[in-house]
Amino acid sequence: MTGLPSVSSEPAGTLTVATVQYEAVEGVADNAVQHVRLIEDADAHGARLVLFPELSLTGYRLDLLSLDESWIDPADARLRPLREICRRTGITAVVGAPCRDADGSPRLASLVLHPDGSTERAFKSHLHGHEKELFEPGVGPHVMVLDGWRIALALCFDAAVPEHAGAAAAGGADAYCVSGLYTRGEERRLDLHLGARAMDHRMFTLLANLGGRTPIGESCGLSGIWSPDGMPLKRAAGNRTEVVAGLLQRSTLLRYRHGGPVSGGGRRDI
Repeated sequence: MTGLPSVSSEPAGTLTVATVQYEAVEGVADNAVQHVRLIEDADAHGARLVLFPELSLTGYRLDLLSLDESWIDPADARLRPLREICRRTGITAVVGAPCRDADGSPRLASLVLHPDGSTERAFKSHLHGHEKELFEPGVGPHVMVLDGWRIALALCFDAAVPEHAGAAAAGGADAYCVSGLYTRGEERRLDLHLGARAMDHRMFTLLANLGGRTPIGESCGLSGIWSPDGMPLKRAAGNRTEVVAGLLQRSTLLRYRHGGPVSGGGRRDI
């Protein structure tokens, strides 16, 4: 990827982030329009990073992947409104899409859209269910840098595998950002995944969950931000579309990291 204007040698003392719980609509172009509106909302909260759920630009519509229009390339014209709002606000947005790698490999991906027009891509490492028939897995977490903060990206089931977050922590991650789809009945599992990964590695964790009804069940909501002690800081109120904004403080990271790693760090298998 090319140079990113948000990268600095000295990490900022704070980073304002927003996780977007999002109820997808039909069609990539219409979802892109809704993404723009929600990024504008996040901008009103001062967000520098906006995290959307897994497959946010298409919804969890694996049944439509036989259609070429369901696949999104970083140069896709349908992303232009998103790129423009990122340029105008200075926000880095992480959006979910099916895309093809340079060699044609099908990937379940997060596209990172930076204000300067550059793009990074993160691929889901741990595919689940029918995804295994449609996508090739990525290798390990992608870690990007924003205002000196090291941000690791995960997609849904990645968060269920302790080694994925462990690799992110080994790469110096300050925050572990999960774009996911957790459904009703998975509330406890969600809490354990996000809380344990935060506590085990003394890093912030974030979840952007798909909202509303999905082809695999009703969303349980609960998008939000977890502290390095494993406790939720802010959460969505329901399971519909909602922007959850919060402030990550480096002093909090340092306070929790001062005592060293948690016993059994990264080895919980939940």
